[in-house]
Amino acid sequence: MAHDIAPGPAPADSTPQPGPVTDRARPARLRKRAGGGPARGTAGKIPLGRRLRRDRTLLLMTLPAVALLVVFNYVPILGNVIAFQEYDPYVSTNGITAMANSPWVGFDQFQRVFGDPDFWHAVENTFVLFFLQLVLFFPIPIALALLVNSVLRPGVRAVVQAVLYLPHFFSWVLVVTVFQQILGGAGIIAQELRQRGHEGFDLMTDPEAFKFLVTFEGIWKDAGWGLIVFLAALAAVNHDLYEAAAMDGAGRWRRMWHITLPALRPVIALLLVLRVGDALTVGFEQLLLQRDAVGPGASEVLDTFVWWTGIRNQDFSYAAAAGLVKGVVGLVLVLAANKTAHLMGEQGVYRK
Repeated sequence: MAHDIAPGPAPADSTPQPGPVTDRARPARLRKRAGGGPARGTAGKIPLGRRLRRDRTLLLMTLPAVALLVVFNYVPILGNVIAFQEYDPYVSTNGITAMANSPWVGFDQFQRVFGDPDFWHAVENTFVLFFLQLVLFFPIPIALALLVNSVLRPGVRAVVQAVLYLPHFFSWVLVVTVFQQILGGAGIIAQELRQRGHEGFDLMTDPEAFKFLVTFEGIWKDAGWGLIVFLAALAAVNHDLYEAAAMDGAGRWRRMWHITLPALRPVIALLLVLRVGDALTVGFEQLLLQRDAVGPGASEVLDTFVWWTGIRNQDFSYAAAAGLVKGVVGLVLVLAANKTAHLMGEQGVYRK
């Protein structure tokens, strides 16, 4: 007869139970993945040497652009030393030797600049043109971007973009010639008025209308090019926001006010800061081409003033001092505009 066997205690499992794993027992590959290995620095950042090796291809691609920037933008800064000299280029055939042998005069050139009424007249014309371009020119690319973005057909949008930014590739000589053929004394409009018995006009030689004329020339040439930046910002907007707003009953204007314009706000702030920093550069070639037609009283700005005194009159130290003043004022304007952008909650050119 079989006997019932009483169940006894279960045998102990020889498999080790999972316990707390220490960092020492963890494999080195996992420690590196978790951030505990030597792959990162003490602050959790990738070491500089490893970043250079990782990005060496991108760094090599940027070397030509950096070389051009250094040669044509930073090396000429050393020439500002002649603003503190009575520079004579005929002392030596070598420009560096001529700078070394030219006498030092301290701040005498700056005293000449600040005491010259022609300089202050150029400053006045520069700021007047800047404010006109800021009010009349700066909003145009934004309005064009909103208009083009509302076009639904991609083919029509591409044609409109091409037509709008094509004038950017025209030289200022061609732009001035086009306006001369339209608004000049022998232009199309003046000839048409004379044929109909009216008196013609010549806006190209009118000093009073010159500031508005050059502003509209800039709008026709470069407004379409600025359109590209704002269209790129609008392309990053999630279209689900527009659909959700439309389902909630928001019309076209409310969607533009609450979705489109907030998306453009960082780009607008950045470009506005850069435009304010570039306030003293309102166009050199454009104004120089039309200087003889309206006279220096209406067309003289800081860039043409520096060129006329430095190159035409060969007063290089005086022109260098005026250019240095312009650069310092431009730097102050950039810092002030960027601080204003920070106060408005935008990033600006650089963060706080």
